Amino acid sequence: MGLTTIYASIGSLGYLIGAISLFSRLFHPKGPNILLSLSLGSIAIVMHTLLLSEQMFAQPAVNFNLANVISLVALLISLITTGLALKYKVNLLLPVVYGFSGIWLTIEALTHPSALIPLAADKMLIITHITIALISYAILVIATLYSYQVNYINSKLKTKNISDMKYLPPLMQVERQLFFILSLGTLCLLISEITGFIFLENMFSKENAHKSVLSIVALIVYLITIRGHWSRGWRGQKVMVLLSVATLLLTLSYFGSRFVKEFLLS
Repeated sequence: MGLTTIYASIGSLGYLIGAISLFSRLFHPKGPNILLSLSLGSIAIVMHTLLLSEQMFAQPAVNFNLANVISLVALLISLITTGLALKYKVNLLLPVVYGFSGIWLTIEALTHPSALIPLAADKMLIITHITIALISYAILVIATLYSYQVNYINSKLKTKNISDMKYLPPLMQVERQLFFILSLGTLCLLISEITGFIFLENMFSKENAHKSVLSIVALIVYLITIRGHWSRGWRGQKVMVLLSVATLLLTLSYFGSRFVKEFLLS
C-alpha cells in the first residue's frame, strides 16, 4: 500500500465519520459534537493536503489533471468551511462539505492515479490566474451552500418549528455571512477574469471560448444577485436559484470540457 492510498484512506475516513457524526446529531437535544467533528475534519484535511502534495508536485511539472483540480477545490472548501465553523454555526454545511470530500478521497483511494497533465512551474503568471480562479470557485460554492442554509432556516421559521431551530444559527446572521462570502467570491472571480484577459493569449480561441463565455455569464449573474439584494431586497429562494444557476455555469466552465476529455474520452 503506497503513501497516497494511506493518505486517501485516512482522509476519507476522517471526513466521512465527521460528516456522519454531525448529521446524526443535527437535531439532537444537545446538538452535534462540534469538537469531535472538527477534530476528525482537521485530521482529514491534513491527510488530504499530504495526498494532494504527492499527486500534484511529485513530478518536475505541476500535475493539473482534472482529478487533482477537483481534489484541490474540495480541500479549499473543506478548509474554509472548517475555519468558519470555529466562529459560526455551520452545522448544515459541514456534513455536505465533509461528505463530498470524503467520497472523493474514497474514489481516489480505490482508483489508479490519473494521467499527468503538466503545468510548468515557470509559468507563474498562469499559475496565479488559475489559483485565483480556483479560490473564487471554492468561495462561491460555499456561498451557494449558504443560500440553501438560509432557505432551510427560513422554511423552519415559517413552520414555527422552534425545537429544530435551537441548534441552527439566526437567519439574519447567516444571511449577512452569505452576502459577505458571495461578495468576496465574486471579487476573486472578477480578478481571475481580469488576469485571464491579461495573461492568457488564447482566452477566446475556438477551444476556450465557451469556457470564457460561461465564466463571464456566471460573473454577471453573481453581480446581478448582489445588486438585487442591496437595491431591491432580494433574498431567500430567488437568491438560492440565482446562485445555483451561476455556480452551475461556473462549474461547466471550469470542469465541463475537461471531464469529457479526461474521463469520458480517455
